[in-house]
Amino acid sequence: RYYDASQSIVFEYIRMLKELNMSIAEIADYCKHPAPEKFLQIADRKEAEIDLEIRRLKRARNILKTKKAQVRLCEGLPDEEIRVEACGAVKISVLPYDFSGDDLSRLFTDLKSQWGIEQIRMGIGSFLSLDKVTAGSFETYDGLFTYSSGSASGPHRPAGRYLCGYQKGPWDKAPAMYQKMIDYARRQHLTLTGFAYELGLNEFAISSPEEYVTKFMIQIDDPC
Repeated sequence: RYYDASQSIVFEYIRMLKELNMSIAEIADYCKHPAPEKFLQIADRKEAEIDLEIRRLKRARNILKTKKAQVRLCEGLPDEEIRVEACGAVKISVLPYDFSGDDLSRLFTDLKSQWGIEQIRMGIGSFLSLDKVTAGSFETYDGLFTYSSGSASGPHRPAGRYLCGYQKGPWDKAPAMYQKMIDYARRQHLTLTGFAYELGLNEFAISSPEEYVTKFMIQIDDPC
């Protein structure tokens, strides 16, 4: 078939509407009864949908960038390392959870209802008080956390220097790592404070628990 210039332009607009997920019935209805007000309503609605999709894709890109950085970090780590790192304040979302119950099957469902799937994709960590760490009491944690992309209000992991431990292997090696971090702090005359944070860095990129890398963080109490 042959189309003149005006028909070709209209055809391209129809293709655009189709690419914006308008149904064939919606497009046909508009083409039968075009009007400025009707077009503006469609344009406003689709513009809002595009803005939402752009924000969703930006969040997905940020998650991918974070995960790539974590995997690259893990690739360069020895099986075990302890070091001091300067960290900025980070917005987190927390959920009390002591791990003492045995109904773990509901945990992921509960987390999705509390945080949403995009928050979960940022990674889920756990935290416990420094008192429990020094006492070697790992049976009951204080809760779970995830990094938050929400507003600036709410709980933060404070800015400052942190004693960080990197441990390769399953979680049952965590108590030994904590003891090594406590010993390191004593040798370096570091005073620790607050909570100990644990976060897996590469669970999405390994095939064996022996390759699993956990990062442990405890804030250093620096005098002002």
